[in-house]
Amino acid sequence: MIKTNYYSSNIDLMNHFKKFINWKEIIESYEDNFSDFLEYQESGNDKLSNAPSNLEEAISYYESILDSAGDICGNIVSENVSTMDKIGARYENGKVTLPKELVSSYNKMKEAGLIPYGIQRKYGGLGVPFVVRALLGEILYRVDTSFAIAVGCANLAEILERSASEEMKNEWIPKLANAEYVCSMGLTEPNYGSDLPNITTKATEDSSGKWVLNGTKRFITQASGVGDIPSIILTLARTGGAGARGLSFFLVQSKDVQIAGIEKKLGLHASPTCEVVLENTPGLLIGEKGFGLIKYTMNMLNGARMGIASQGVGMAQAALEEAKIFAKSRIQFGKPISEIPAIKSMLRKIEREIIAMRLLMIEGGRAVDLYYWRGEQLKKKGMNEKDISKDEKIKYFQKLADFLTPTSKFYCAEMANEVIYDALQVHGGSGFTEDYDISRIYRDARITTIYDGTSQIQVMAAIGTIITGMNENGQLRKFLDDLILEFNPTSLLKKIYEEFKIIVPIFKSIEPTQIRESFNKDLVETTARIICSILFEKTSNLLEGVEKSERLSQAKEYELDTIALLYGNKEKWKLIIE
Repeated sequence: MIKTNYYSSNIDLMNHFKKFINWKEIIESYEDNFSDFLEYQESGNDKLSNAPSNLEEAISYYESILDSAGDICGNIVSENVSTMDKIGARYENGKVTLPKELVSSYNKMKEAGLIPYGIQRKYGGLGVPFVVRALLGEILYRVDTSFAIAVGCANLAEILERSASEEMKNEWIPKLANAEYVCSMGLTEPNYGSDLPNITTKATEDSSGKWVLNGTKRFITQASGVGDIPSIILTLARTGGAGARGLSFFLVQSKDVQIAGIEKKLGLHASPTCEVVLENTPGLLIGEKGFGLIKYTMNMLNGARMGIASQGVGMAQAALEEAKIFAKSRIQFGKPISEIPAIKSMLRKIEREIIAMRLLMIEGGRAVDLYYWRGEQLKKKGMNEKDISKDEKIKYFQKLADFLTPTSKFYCAEMANEVIYDALQVHGGSGFTEDYDISRIYRDARITTIYDGTSQIQVMAAIGTIITGMNENGQLRKFLDDLILEFNPTSLLKKIYEEFKIIVPIFKSIEPTQIRESFNKDLVETTARIICSILFEKTSNLLEGVEKSERLSQAKEYELDTIALLYGNKEKWKLIIE
């Protein structure tokens, strides 16, 4: 992997941080009038000592985290990645062993205090909004997905922050923040992947009020921990009757389960994907019975989707950098292949697609920040959940996030696979060998469209908002109208948007329903590209000089690809209707 700072060497990522993101609205939502700083002044709680006291301090604090992570990932972890992949996670006699290089890399992040980026400061975490987490996730995934997953596991504490009792929060979340434990999600079973309402692992309460669990979980990432650091497994189990309402969440320790084996996978070789057997395993109930799936797991969806969007962007960026270096150094026909028009065109397409992916990823993170943290502020003021849900700003941005996060996950995962495919093609025959990092990136990328909900499930989650939201008074239409009013769009972008308004009613008129549903993916992809096209132009106009001209040129190329897709779908659907 390329050795450099993965934050400061990425110009587009830095432009987002320094020029594109509206930090005022994010920080107003997240920092709650800098309440952590005020509490630190009053209590002297060391866990809050890094809390910013104003807008400028908050921006500087967030950037220092990205820069530190970029340095460790790009200058230290990058040197270990190939070895980590070749050795991989190993299983023998009930024990999982990880490459020492991965454990060492993990410990570097631990020593730097960067592990608990998704944990609130009052528990010992870094305390950063989702937009910053998205950018940090991109940096981590760019260097290596197995490493990024290991680092990210502690941050599943979010489900405890949202759902556990105060006693459980205060006992377990600081341990996760201190990297005394990692965390994993025990959802999937051998016969139940996305069909979680029908899982069979059972939890039974004994006469003393303690719970024991019996069953088998499969595809449980990092259930074995990292090195000597054990895991807690947040486990979905049946406490009642059939269906989703019979499921509850439990905290289970890895010392109390049996790791029956790990999967031999196409990619993510250094990340242990475990089969976990629970036999009268002690469990601590999280929250209330019966809410394990319908409330607690579902509340995690937006964060999980944004994590995979970041993964797609980070891996695509890694592939682009590898392809650019190879193309400059590979001499054919007396010149570097980067100068051959076909290759030059491929590299340029990869670059503009990554810009679009990053735009969508950050817009999704923004929407989550603007509803979730406002809700947390209102909770602190004593407002109940029912009244909070009626807040107009929360309603708007939560509905927007519930659309943008599956759309981001779908688009960034699918596009990552497409551009990484092209990046391998740039390498020619060398890309098909294990001598270059692109082969590992190519293998690892394939999972992005599968886990945390397949692309097909993301399409199902997004399609309803497009169909209803593009009505004259629909929310999606309002969102797009508001975006495009923030700058002076080109005639091409105006044409694209007007055509999009036309094709949604055409799509809705396709009958029967089964035929229309077979084109859901096409409409969601088109919609994602419409959003990206608007954001591409909007952000390009925030730049100056040559940089602005170049990015507007890339935006136009992206829009031409978008209108070609839009016209193709329009004509196809019209022919079907006729």
